[in-house]
Amino acid sequence: MDDRSEPQRSGPSVKARALRLLALREHTRSELEQKLARHDPVPDALRQALDDLEAKGFISEARVVDSVLHTRAARLGAQRVKLELQRKGVGASALTDAMLRLKDTEEARAREVWRKKFGQPANDAKEQARQIRFLLSRGFAAEVVRRITRATDPD
Repeated sequence: MDDRSEPQRSGPSVKARALRLLALREHTRSELEQKLARHDPVPDALRQALDDLEAKGFISEARVVDSVLHTRAARLGAQRVKLELQRKGVGASALTDAMLRLKDTEEARAREVWRKKFGQPANDAKEQARQIRFLLSRGFAAEVVRRITRATDPD
């Protein structure tokens, strides 16, 4: 007779699944918990596996922040980057640090996005509204968008 007190696993262990996800890109602990919870029938096994991976440096909130800033900040404003980091479960202090890093470059990044998309000032109010909506939807601050779209000389 076999012991049925321990739930049976099917497929790779939760730790192996976590490592596979981490090999694809950086994940926060929160993201891994959400993705792996349905694969682990033993309640404490997931927590224990993630604790072990975190202790060994496989899970790093700082690397997640750096990765998002590196891949997304050139095209998005601080508000969209902040939202993305919040969705990933980044902690408040790391989020604050990331926003401080983006604040100094917000206008330059917005100007570059505007230049690539439009390249010249709006000819009429309709076109200006379109440019404003575009930059705001990318998460750039309203004051920055106003300065860029009202400038007669974009350079």
